[in-house]
Amino acid sequence: MKQLTLPFADEQIFAPEDFCPAPSNAAAREMLRHPDDWSQRRLILWGEAGCGKTHLLVNWAQAHGAEIISTSGLQGVRRISRPVALDDADLMPDPVALLHLLNATAEAGFPLLLAARRPPARMAYKLGDLTSRLRASSAIEIRAPEDELLEQLLTRLAAQRQLALSIAVRNALLLHLPRAPAYYREAVARLDRAGLDGHRKITRALALEVIASLLDDEG
Repeated sequence: MKQLTLPFADEQIFAPEDFCPAPSNAAAREMLRHPDDWSQRRLILWGEAGCGKTHLLVNWAQAHGAEIISTSGLQGVRRISRPVALDDADLMPDPVALLHLLNATAEAGFPLLLAARRPPARMAYKLGDLTSRLRASSAIEIRAPEDELLEQLLTRLAAQRQLALSIAVRNALLLHLPRAPAYYREAVARLDRAGLDGHRKITRALALEVIASLLDDEG
């Protein structure tokens, strides 16, 4: 399955109570509780788009007073005075800056949490020192979501937008959408827009139309 490249329709709010715990993310949640056990005091959360990496990263950063750094904002050598969290660690435009961050957090003795779509061994960086340090870090995968998790996510997404989804609509989404949370978020957002902008009732036919348009956009 191709990675979802569409931007989310709305800015997400990563409230701790909105995270959906499940067996697929249990190992990651447990490891996040013990940063002192991370190899080199670094942990890489990895998994497909929309699996909950960023949600867990933001919640961990808030709980530990960590600085959240964007890939675009990571430049040069930084002074580290607290824990650090970095999303999209496999998409760094400046690998040298990432290497400096790994070195700086290690020297300062603070934990570093990274999130990525690929495990360390599959990150496409050609900088030898960076590759070796990433591979020396602890890493944990957030696995593909269970049926129960997707159903729970769909219920929460609909409730957040005050959408009443019939059983037929829910079943269409659960049956025809790719099994990645990012698609569910985008599909519900599009259903909401269709209802608000087009004054259309949310039916199974509309749900199938939204699914088809979403997949078409993915090519």
